[in-house]
Amino acid sequence: MQLFRNKWTALFLSNFLGIFNDNFLKHCIIFIAVGWSLPHWLTRSQLISMVSASLIVPYLFLSPLAGRLAVIYSKKAVFRICKFIEIPTLVLACVAFYFQWVMLAVLTVLLMGILSCMYSPSKYSLIRDIGGEQGVSFGSGVFEMMAFLGILVGTVSASIVSDTYNQTVVFSILIGLALIGYIVTRTIKAKELPENRDEIGTLNPIRFLVDSFRFARQHKNVNSAVLGASAFWLIGGMLQMNLLIHCKNVYHASNTTTGIVMACAAIGIASGCWAAGKISGKEVKRGLILIGITGMSLLFLILTVFHLNLIVFVICVFSVAFMGGIFQIPCLSMLQNSDLGRKLGDMIAYLNLVTFVFVLLGTLLFSITTYLTSENSFAVFAVILVICLLVTIYFLRKSPEYLSETKKILRLK
Repeated sequence: MQLFRNKWTALFLSNFLGIFNDNFLKHCIIFIAVGWSLPHWLTRSQLISMVSASLIVPYLFLSPLAGRLAVIYSKKAVFRICKFIEIPTLVLACVAFYFQWVMLAVLTVLLMGILSCMYSPSKYSLIRDIGGEQGVSFGSGVFEMMAFLGILVGTVSASIVSDTYNQTVVFSILIGLALIGYIVTRTIKAKELPENRDEIGTLNPIRFLVDSFRFARQHKNVNSAVLGASAFWLIGGMLQMNLLIHCKNVYHASNTTTGIVMACAAIGIASGCWAAGKISGKEVKRGLILIGITGMSLLFLILTVFHLNLIVFVICVFSVAFMGGIFQIPCLSMLQNSDLGRKLGDMIAYLNLVTFVFVLLGTLLFSITTYLTSENSFAVFAVILVICLLVTIYFLRKSPEYLSETKKILRLK
């Protein structure tokens, strides 16, 4: 097929389709299931929390196992098998929608979260296997761009479909894209290193976290990459939650307007990821880290201090998300470019686990801040600004090389 002659296409497309289906299913339940006969103990807010948690909780408990799979088995095989299991899982989701069984629907989201967790290290490790050392920046940039486009398109599609709910349309999208995703995954071509089935590991999440931290310390930039990439999700999660209350409290915006603002943020991140990949080319340009986090800091300062009109606010949200993408890609590229061999799978699982912890920390900070300030969204922007400054200080103190590489990118003497 002409489409798949580019070595990257199958990996990028399979990533988009998988993340699209996760978010399409999640938001179809959120938008549609509220009209079903829910158990007396289950409110809409509780349903949203359950569905959202079902996609991310598996990463807390199963990341060590996912990392093991990426080390001891073929990554393409792990990815392909998980994508195959998605098909009956989404058939089960269609059964739940047909009979309006909400708990079965939530269970299918949990199963999708488990599958996504299981193939995540294998999927991300394939970037280096396909592109080699010179392709990690470009591959990581477009890979992340496709991920955020999958989130955006999946969410928007679910909202559109829910307004004119038709079971045939929903079932066709879920099962049809699962089938296409499996077929596309089978076309991925990559030169993997030999499986390492003698590698001793642990499936205990806490022990895995400790062992991975110690291993990462032996390899330059790995822990810095993990911290940076995880901080990105902490900041992004707090921004997403804060947009909901800021748009409502400050601009009295409708749900549609709020959705547009959040879509602009997703497009901004995707654009920043693509731009970082293009700027980096065949290199890992660590200087982009300081450019990205400094840009985010300045924009959050503006959002904290000034009461902007809605159009300027949307531009700032897009810009801060764009700078977030610029910041994220070199962090991921540093991890991909480290000489880790098959241990790269374990390190990506380590990244997933740390990211989950950071997301929970961001949720806690958001909850505490809004509670203490009576949902003052400007105070939340201030907290995010402090986090950005702390991350900036960390990278400045970690190594002066980051600053010198930033000057080279900006062509400063």
